[in-house]
Amino acid sequence: MTRTESRVWTHIDFTANGVQSGSANVPHSSDTSAYGVLPVPMICIRGGDGPTALLTAGTHGDEYEGQIALLELVQDLRRASDEGRIAGRILVLPSLNRPAVLAGRRNSPLDGGNLNRVFPGKADGSPTEMIADYVTSVLFPMSDLVIDLHSGGSSLQYLPIALARPGLDAQAKAAIRSLLDSFGAPTSVITKGSGGGANSTLYAAAEAAGIPALTTELGGGPTLTQPGLDIARRGLRQVLLDFGIVSGLETPSVPATRLMRTLGPGSSIFAPHDGLFVPLVHQGEVVEKDQLAGLLHRLDDPLADVTRLHFRAAGEVVWKRFPTLTSAGDALYGLMVPFTQ
Repeated sequence: MTRTESRVWTHIDFTANGVQSGSANVPHSSDTSAYGVLPVPMICIRGGDGPTALLTAGTHGDEYEGQIALLELVQDLRRASDEGRIAGRILVLPSLNRPAVLAGRRNSPLDGGNLNRVFPGKADGSPTEMIADYVTSVLFPMSDLVIDLHSGGSSLQYLPIALARPGLDAQAKAAIRSLLDSFGAPTSVITKGSGGGANSTLYAAAEAAGIPALTTELGGGPTLTQPGLDIARRGLRQVLLDFGIVSGLETPSVPATRLMRTLGPGSSIFAPHDGLFVPLVHQGEVVEKDQLAGLLHRLDDPLADVTRLHFRAAGEVVWKRFPTLTSAGDALYGLMVPFTQ
């Protein structure tokens, strides 16, 4: 079956040296613009032959550490380009799901699309699917490594971590571990994404394409957290240094990342009914099986006994729900445990 060519287009010349700022233009016909486009900002910085790094953020519009880290980084990269310190190419898309970013929402207000649930995308699909297809079919073939920066967003508080897929073979596994070591988050988690997007995420699509990739969860709530921003700042620069793409960047030294793995959704806690959630344990705490995790107060019957929530397994809390108001089925806690080979 022949793959349909991407309908997204750009004026950027990916083979030209120097700094180019433009957009990936996603066709979008609306009531007010029959032949309009959605411009997704894109920066290409090239300094000759060398590896290509694809750096993205804003895949979810309410996650800010990655967006700000990339906006700061491109200023450093522009100076590095002027000084001849780039030996490769960096593709930067700091607001990949542009409609969601402008709305401050996880999903696109145009089509309801969750960009990190539609990969590899569709060339002739919805706007969100077309963005995913452009990344997969146009940007991935140029890329030697991929970093997609995320945070907990409006619904979750996360322990700041990097995450990566296991790798499809021994060579891929080694390349992914090298990327995690270089990025240097305090904690790195190996996961197949069974509790989230599984094979429909950007970094899963990168794994399928044979490209070393990592993602992150750098904070929580629809705001900016300083520790997560600092991890992104340092990690991005260290990767560009270690892969020989940019020289002369200063990064602080950090301890080696510790390697963990997530427990599947069967070990997570989900709200059994609507109510007001009172967490008793926070991210980073180590818990035991059957330990009391939190309380859920009913709204429909004030005289009803409060629901006591218990952990289904032992482990370390990697994320918990951020909002207090909770609906049945909302995810409340997730766990991780040390990774063993």
